[in-house]
Amino acid sequence: MTASIALPTGYQHPAVPALLGYLRDVTAELGIGLESCTVDHDSPVSAYVALDTRLPHYPDRDVALLWDEERGWSAAVETHSGEDLIVLRYLGGPTVIPSPRRVARFVTALRQDDHTVGRPDPVPLRAAGDAAELAALLATR
Repeated sequence: MTASIALPTGYQHPAVPALLGYLRDVTAELGIGLESCTVDHDSPVSAYVALDTRLPHYPDRDVALLWDEERGWSAAVETHSGEDLIVLRYLGGPTVIPSPRRVARFVTALRQDDHTVGRPDPVPLRAAGDAAELAALLATR
């Protein structure tokens, strides 16, 4: 189930409250708010963060950060046809919940076309599905 952050959703994945706290911290570091986010409660739990920016090689496409419980953060651009997003880079790293400052540096690198931050291919950082483990992990941030 995908839901806007501000709307009641009925079923809520047990890790979503902690995820919302993490997203609040990340979006604050980026200078935007939770109104830019949606969360998908299905497994793997994921989030979408709309960015108010353009990238050098995609000046006419909307940019978003994507987060999921298996691979952490990635950056993507919207297509013009409503198809799936085009993922450009993955932040990678040792955890799916890097610091908000590290996520902001990732976005800055994207804007500057700096390919030294992140990686082109996804790396699974954890297995999806254990709601209690994900909630505990998010609570440690």
